[in-house]
Amino acid sequence: MNAIPNSLENLINQFCKLPGIGRKTAERLALFILKTKKEDVFVFSDTLKYLKNNIKTCNCCHCFMENEKCSICNDTSRLDEMLCIVEDPSDVFLIDKSGFKGKYHVLGGLISPIDGIKPEDLNFESLMKRLGKIEEIVIALNPSSEGDMTNLYISRLFKPHAIKLTRLARGVPVGSSLEFIDQITLTHSINDRVELK
Repeated sequence: MNAIPNSLENLINQFCKLPGIGRKTAERLALFILKTKKEDVFVFSDTLKYLKNNIKTCNCCHCFMENEKCSICNDTSRLDEMLCIVEDPSDVFLIDKSGFKGKYHVLGGLISPIDGIKPEDLNFESLMKRLGKIEEIVIALNPSSEGDMTNLYISRLFKPHAIKLTRLARGVPVGSSLEFIDQITLTHSINDRVELK
């Protein structure tokens, strides 16, 4: 016989779906929610609903945005001539902490023939429409076989254009994910980027 009520068990199962959350942590989180004042839980719940209903991705850069205009694309203090290509919108937050002052373009994934992800499945078409003032493209993709394959595709794609291509310096450990890199390493990787040949 299970002593845990069904609704509490359902909440535990929902928490288990979050990355890095195991059963024990999920139980602690669910019990914390259960013990928290009802008003605070409702605010938390409303915040989640608001997030899902109001956060979209920009049609130009594909970064997260909350209003009708993307705060990054419309930021006049950012350098129009420098563009950083990342895999996922969450990577923008990480790169921005390094002090990068250019704009971004989110691919929405990496080329991966094994997983059936081809270049036409990613945001390359909208990237090609942004070439106007761009003088340098910084490729900030995870140092994996898929990342390297996507780097190679990008270098071939831009070879006919007079645009300097750079990638993150290999201070980022191979096989790791950008979200797990410490800020100092990431800052050095941005500052020590190298041109793709």
